[in-house]
Amino acid sequence: MVPHTTGGAVRACPVGWLIVESTVTRVAFEDVLIAYRDSGAAWSANSALDASPGRTDNGSASEVPVVLVHGMGGDGHTWDRFARQLARRGRRVIVPDLRGHGRSAHADSYLFAEFGGDLLRLCDRIGLESADFVGHSLGGYAVSWLAMQRPELVRRLVIEEQPLPLRSGDEQVTLTRRLPSVPELWHATTSLLRHPRAVLAFDRSMTRTALEQFRKPYPEWWEGLAEITAPTLFLRGGPGGMVDPDKVEQLRAGIPDCTVHTFRCGHSIHRDRYHEFEAAVLPFLRH
Repeated sequence: MVPHTTGGAVRACPVGWLIVESTVTRVAFEDVLIAYRDSGAAWSANSALDASPGRTDNGSASEVPVVLVHGMGGDGHTWDRFARQLARRGRRVIVPDLRGHGRSAHADSYLFAEFGGDLLRLCDRIGLESADFVGHSLGGYAVSWLAMQRPELVRRLVIEEQPLPLRSGDEQVTLTRRLPSVPELWHATTSLLRHPRAVLAFDRSMTRTALEQFRKPYPEWWEGLAEITAPTLFLRGGPGGMVDPDKVEQLRAGIPDCTVHTFRCGHSIHRDRYHEFEAAVLPFLRH
């Protein structure tokens, strides 16, 4: 099926590249329709690689797209500010809406592996051979799952505030973890105030399924960490976030090349501590 594209504007920029803005494309898979925006640097025939401000010593980073994946209850627009910064540095930026979010269709099932599967199918559909992936919360599950299944596709991996699941049934979930926590309630309330359209488009039928998955044993995910070959940056929001601090060291040990960066904020670092987020992530993606 030919992807359907709506909207979009193209403007000329210095040193020979174009920046494509606000283009929404929808692609149909067997079970769901996924929307995404593809923007950033499209090199003209006479542009020189040496002119790129995003170029690394070997020229590789500026040629690698960045895929930004939002968390539950949001949509791709949560990344607009960071996407603009990446585009200004000559990076192509791809921002999908997960199933049941934004301009993507609602679905009958919302398993974590299905979010990752949609992302992998999208990458295959648009012909990505290598990319950097940044995922927040539920998006962290999507990008980490993809990195386990297709390690060669992921050049650099950033996981922001992904709630870490139980490793086995021997671990007990406390009463406070069975109920919505203060960080969860705060994040939901502030998201509604800041991004009402995303919250209204969100398929709330997934909430129970998603929360059950966040809080049940997921040994397959822990075992799969060893398959991730990309250098990985894990961002934790600190006491106001949703990451179990007792499991952070297990995560670091599970991924062959993993750095953990802790902030003093809540669940949405890229929203509430944007400049700190940018200062940590941009240099990581430039290497």
